Amino acid sequence: MPLKLDVNNRSESFAVVEKVQQHFGTIDILINNAGYALNGAVEEASEQEARAQFETNFFGTLWLTQAVLPIMRKQQSGHIIQVSSILGIATLPIIGLYNASKFAVEGLTETLASEVKQFGINVTLVEPNGYVTDIWGNGFNSESIPAYDGIKKAIAEGHDPDTFGKTSATVPAIIKLVEAENPP
Repeated sequence: MPLKLDVNNRSESFAVVEKVQQHFGTIDILINNAGYALNGAVEEASEQEARAQFETNFFGTLWLTQAVLPIMRKQQSGHIIQVSSILGIATLPIIGLYNASKFAVEGLTETLASEVKQFGINVTLVEPNGYVTDIWGNGFNSESIPAYDGIKKAIAEGHDPDTFGKTSATVPAIIKLVEAENPP
């Protein structure tokens, strides 16, 4: 049942979850994977860009999590999978706001897992490596300050596509995760 959803809109997030629950009767799994990367040094990010980065990557995750929790609590079951990033535990230059948003997802998820285990709800944090996708070149770039050109060039030259994760390996790994009797 495809439904359009802007994860930045809290009320829309709750309304879509309600539609899904009404249609299917239960919600067994939530995978929070919405996100994007703001490219630019920390100093380069405008207030609007910084807030937008957190609205999608952190608050979008929070809104959908909050929307499914009453349903899963009532069911006494469910599995919430929060997709963070390896950059939620280690950082790279020129994507500091993305790093920070993923660190926030990490803290939220670790706390959530301990809060909802008593209700039979599993919470799993997935921290994948980067993928070769449009997330890095999609036009979400801060206005450049020339002082950072050297580090940007060094990072760009150091990217080796062979070191990135494979999207084709992700689906079987997620399926294995959701089918696990005692998921991490």
